[in-house]
Amino acid sequence: MDVSWTLWVLTILGLGILIGADFFIGRKPHDVSIKEAGIWTVVWIVLAALFGLGLLFFGSGQASQEFFAGFITEKSLSVDNLFVFVLIMAKFAVPSHLQQRVLLVGVLIALVLRAIFIAAGAAIIASFSWVFYIFGAFLIYTAWKLIQEARKDEEDEEFEESRLLKTVEKKFGVADRYHGTKLFIQKNGKRVLTPLMVVMLAIGTTDILFALDSIPAIFGLTQDPYIVFTANAFALMGLRQLYFLIGGLLKKLVHLSYGLSIILGFIGVKLVLHALHESGVHVPLISIPVSLGVICGVLVITTITSLIASKKQAAAEAARETEPQDSVGS
Repeated sequence: MDVSWTLWVLTILGLGILIGADFFIGRKPHDVSIKEAGIWTVVWIVLAALFGLGLLFFGSGQASQEFFAGFITEKSLSVDNLFVFVLIMAKFAVPSHLQQRVLLVGVLIALVLRAIFIAAGAAIIASFSWVFYIFGAFLIYTAWKLIQEARKDEEDEEFEESRLLKTVEKKFGVADRYHGTKLFIQKNGKRVLTPLMVVMLAIGTTDILFALDSIPAIFGLTQDPYIVFTANAFALMGLRQLYFLIGGLLKKLVHLSYGLSIILGFIGVKLVLHALHESGVHVPLISIPVSLGVICGVLVITTITSLIASKKQAAAEAARETEPQDSVGS
């Protein structure tokens, strides 16, 4: 897709206006209700759908299909990221009324970092076509790791601060409590970070790890930097509202990691086939419509099986809780 600098500027400007509007609406710290989160989640999804349809009418069917495949993939990977966000919020005991501010700024940091990753990835792909072998192998390895992690008992899992975050905390110092929406305060004549700033940095920088699999994954669906960037942007911008909407449902998505591993493995194989084709080897290529169908199908099946498994698990736990009472009564 041939994208002019004018379109790039207009797109970034438009996304900036949307982010600004989101910030203005949620500028006052408050507890986000399910209704509010639901409305804005729908708004962001509708905006993404309209953008994809715009690509269809003003661009091409191929571009539109690549955007929707990339958006759905990035969105599903973002849902998995919410598990980590929950751990971060618990680690730093973030007050409920400040969580929406944390996520807003944290996601904004993540978006800037993603843009840098995308630019670097596009430059590497343009210069070295063999990088698709590395991307493909990495996604297949990541898929295998996801399955291994999903099979572990992670009930006592906690968020561990990165070395970078610990270095920042040591250098600047951290206040012992939250000070509203302030990011810095003066303490003993020294400017120190507030816990709110630390949490924002934690969420923003943690996204670097997420980008290591999500960026290669979307480049496996499209090599167009414009589509890669916009798909990531729309997937990330609705993440804050999605956190509050499905926060209570995350534990019920017990098979999500398995579904994501299948998707990443599938895209990894697609990348390897693409790399072989570029090298002159006659191998079948996986089309975008097929990719879109596989991604959607896996997510639907994963969600259904997760809810069924969660329901059975809840029933089994309820039965175990009643057993001692029955035995005492007898």
